[in-house]
Amino acid sequence: MIALLQRVSEARVDVAGESIASIGRGLLVLVGVERADDRAKAERLLERLLGYRVFADHCGRMNLSLTQIDGGLLLVPQFTLVADTAKGMRPGFSAAAPPQQGEALFDYLCDLAANRHGKLGRGVFGADMQVSLCNDGPVTFRLRV
Repeated sequence: MIALLQRVSEARVDVAGESIASIGRGLLVLVGVERADDRAKAERLLERLLGYRVFADHCGRMNLSLTQIDGGLLLVPQFTLVADTAKGMRPGFSAAAPPQQGEALFDYLCDLAANRHGKLGRGVFGADMQVSLCNDGPVTFRLRV
């Protein structure tokens, strides 16, 4: 699984002109699912997302995790993260999980996050979404498990 996490002061997902999820301070995470991914990888990704230290402590150092600041987590499926862009002028998606597998693992990740963290918003798998954010820093990291 690939995650592009962005530290945000706020973020929102709209579908068909309607806001379906929003958070204040926290992480917006775009999630790509690859063919070889399974539930164990989703569990490891969530562990990293909740514990990754990207928020400032009292000294201004990135030393606090999402859990420690009790921030929001907004998970958004994005299959284009797994694109092969090494050659040519058109991305290839052969490494992406088939839609049924991708949706099942994204749902599993969201269910785990809701049970472990609670402050969760989520996008809709396969939907045309508009994602708005205020990247704080900016701070953006790519995680792969």
